[in-house]
Amino acid sequence: MKEQLATQIILPEGFTVRGATLADAPAATEMFNVWMQRLTGQNDLADPNILREDWESPHFDPGQDIRLVFSPKGQLVGYIEAWTNSTPPVHPWIWGRVHPDFGGLGIGTALMEWAEEHACRVLPDLPSDLRFAPRTGSLQVAEGSRKLFEDRGFNRIRSSYEMRIEMDEAPSAPVWSEGITLKTGSHDDIPAIYRAFEESFRDHFGHIQEPFEEGLAKFSHFLKSEGQDPSMWFLAMDGEEIAGISLCRPEGYSEKEMGWVNILGVLRPWRKRGIGVALLKHSFCELYRRGRRIAGLGVDAENLTGALRLYEKAGMHVHMVFDTYEKTIREGREISVESLAE
Repeated sequence: MKEQLATQIILPEGFTVRGATLADAPAATEMFNVWMQRLTGQNDLADPNILREDWESPHFDPGQDIRLVFSPKGQLVGYIEAWTNSTPPVHPWIWGRVHPDFGGLGIGTALMEWAEEHACRVLPDLPSDLRFAPRTGSLQVAEGSRKLFEDRGFNRIRSSYEMRIEMDEAPSAPVWSEGITLKTGSHDDIPAIYRAFEESFRDHFGHIQEPFEEGLAKFSHFLKSEGQDPSMWFLAMDGEEIAGISLCRPEGYSEKEMGWVNILGVLRPWRKRGIGVALLKHSFCELYRRGRRIAGLGVDAENLTGALRLYEKAGMHVHMVFDTYEKTIREGREISVESLAE
């Protein structure tokens, strides 16, 4: 016998499924960490609040957009989320995990089937000429995930790196381009920071320009969440204009003992003046001053603006590789960035 929920998720007998609530974040974090520890020897998330705040993002509903699977004994053993809160949602993001002790039971396949169907509910509201292709991904070393994606018709399109630097001694001080000064941001600066973020990241693979107010609401939620520290929002200024940004956290997402560079970007008119490397070095110096001896960040492995070379030049190395996969549901006009815009 199998149990079925809303004709969408079919599970082995005795297993149950439901949407998530904020109270489920600790159990989900524990399950993610078991999965990651088995594969890499490190945790996935250092704090359930990171996950909880993610679930509270604008236009995301954990009760509707997440499915949790429980064993007959009530243990959380499966998880999947489907994000369709971008505008327009042409590339819904699907991400999930199955407890390593419960692999081979078809849980991952059942959850992916649900997530794809859930993502496709936005299709009637999209312009008919737009390409629609949900994306998913996992660590490159997770062979089981790769097989599941490929069996579902997903193709690998991109890799990204988690890069790290070990700082055994204080990093060298940054050298600033003539006319550039450094400013520390505040909550009042968030709209201007968001404009700078959008401008600097419009050349990054996968970027989609959203309506300003919608994008700002999500960006503000992210920057105002617990663990974000305005005293570590570094703005490279040219007069009254923001030339570049480095938005950091004093604690990493997976390890509280490391620092993290959330966002590093330089706007087009100020590129090739050493501003990116100066911002990065200043960030390292400040993290070191606060007692962090490891700093990390994420970057597209085929970054269109040369960020990977910058990070390597600054002494960073690849720590982990994450592969992104895509499944074309409807052909059409691609509106996300795939190459440098003119």
